[in-house]
Amino acid sequence: MMKCGGLTGAQPATPEAQHVADEVKLQVEEKEGKKFEVFTAVEFKTQVVAGINYFIKVHVGNEEFLHLRVFKSLPHENKPLSLSSYQSSKTKHDELTYF
Repeated sequence: MMKCGGLTGAQPATPEAQHVADEVKLQVEEKEGKKFEVFTAVEFKTQVVAGINYFIKVHVGNEEFLHLRVFKSLPHENKPLSLSSYQSSKTKHDELTYF
């Protein structure tokens, strides 16, 4: 059971988490000013709000990782996924936390 507001435990990335990451890849690339050859979701957490916040750890090549926070609105709002925030210069072992 998911409680509203709390983060779930970390889970291995699913096809849905990869899809969410792929949907905001261009936004991240624009903010970072570079293209990522590799953009592979490796794990994620979710937070139920008025919609869902996805916290996704993404491998972007070599030993470099990003943490993404992506907001998915409620289905009836019919809005695109939105990159709320991200953190760069992360490692494989950095824990996904709320940011």
